Amino acid sequence: MITVDLAERLREAGLRWTPTSGDRFAIPDRDLDGEVFVVSEMTIETQQLTTGGVVKFNGTTEWALDSIAQNDVVWLPHEGQLRGLIGPAFRKLERAGDGYAVEAVAADGRTVRELDVDAERAYARVLLTLMD
Repeated sequence: MITVDLAERLREAGLRWTPTSGDRFAIPDRDLDGEVFVVSEMTIETQQLTTGGVVKFNGTTEWALDSIAQNDVVWLPHEGQLRGLIGPAFRKLERAGDGYAVEAVAADGRTVRELDVDAERAYARVLLTLMD
C-alpha cells in the first residue's frame, strides 16, 4: 500500500482527488496515523459544500468525528488508479529483487524507472517523477 508520506507528496505535486466509493484515505496528524479509511455509501460518504468538500462519517461510534474537511484527509490511491493516472506513458511493471519496478516514458522521451517494496509505491514514485 502507498504510504501517507508518498500520498502527501503526490498531493503537493498537484494530484487532485474526486472521492468515489472504494477510495482509501488516511487522516494524518489526528492520532489516527495507523488507520486507513474507505469511502463507502453506508459508513463514509463525501459531500460538496459551498465551503469545500467534506468526508462524513455515518454511524461511527468508535470515536467522535462527524465529518472532516476533504483537504484534511489524504487520498491513498490503489494500484489501478495510479496506473490509470500514469496513462499511456506506462511501459511495464516487473519484479525487481524483493520489490517491483515500474517504467514509464516522460513527456520529453526519457525513460523513468522507479523501484519500491510494492507495486503501488513504485507506481506512485513514477507518477511523482512524471509530475515534476
